[in-house]
Amino acid sequence: MDRVDLFRIFARVVECASFTRAADTLGVPRSSVSAAVQELEGRVGARLLHRTTRKVSPTQDGIAFYERCQRVIADVEDTENLFRQSAARPSGKLRIDVPGRVGRLIIAPALPDFLDKFPEIDIDLGVTDRAVNLVEDSIDCVLRVGPLSDSGLIARAIGELPLLNVASPAYLARHGTPRTPDDLGDHRAVNYASPSSGRVEDWEWVEHGALHRTPLQGRVTVNSAEAYIACCLAGLGLIQIPAYDVKGHLEAGELVEVMPRHRAEPMPMTLLYPHRQHLSRRLQVFADWLETLLKGGLL
Repeated sequence: MDRVDLFRIFARVVECASFTRAADTLGVPRSSVSAAVQELEGRVGARLLHRTTRKVSPTQDGIAFYERCQRVIADVEDTENLFRQSAARPSGKLRIDVPGRVGRLIIAPALPDFLDKFPEIDIDLGVTDRAVNLVEDSIDCVLRVGPLSDSGLIARAIGELPLLNVASPAYLARHGTPRTPDDLGDHRAVNYASPSSGRVEDWEWVEHGALHRTPLQGRVTVNSAEAYIACCLAGLGLIQIPAYDVKGHLEAGELVEVMPRHRAEPMPMTLLYPHRQHLSRRLQVFADWLETLLKGGLL
């Protein structure tokens, strides 16, 4: 078996987290997959996979080797397709993961446009707010909103998510309308607690290029965007929320933007993927489409 075939088998095992599932997708016996991985480990002189009775996962060496394998496989496929007419038509399945509300409110409704433009690409759309492991979960790319930790992944900045200060007309009729941050001491907020840490977020605003923070009093604390918006609609306080999340409520007059000159700092949006070079054509066209979509649909 040549090296490229060994690389392809190893990559499929990593993506499937199973020798058996990898064998099924490749249409070969499980024993052939196991033998190929053993041969590859012998050639490179390193253990590439952790094997348990329930799951197969890459070692640290395996993760690094998987990324290299992907580049080599992509190189070979690009070379094989160099003179094929079909090379100009991206095809195959893309597995992506995006935050819940961005996925439901923006990406999913727009997917028919993408699928019409690229009829040979299928999408496996994960809509979650949990962290995913691109290698272990076999994900091609993930969309992240907010500051990034040093994940070792390749990051492509694709825009910023504007945040608005909003309140319900009922709240403003009862408590008045804040004009500047100096007025916030006389107002209440619906407090938002991070689902992961439980920390209550401060109220933020940018003034003269500097970011300011202050805690606001509030009688209600929530840990989901749905509850955050619902409590604001009920007149329980001010909130800071992504513009796309409340666009419909603003248009209907159910919420009102306040202090438009003192918004919070926009949140960066980043597409993460594991390979620095040789992105598949289907991932390239999806990333370009997503960037255009988000930049046009979030204000």
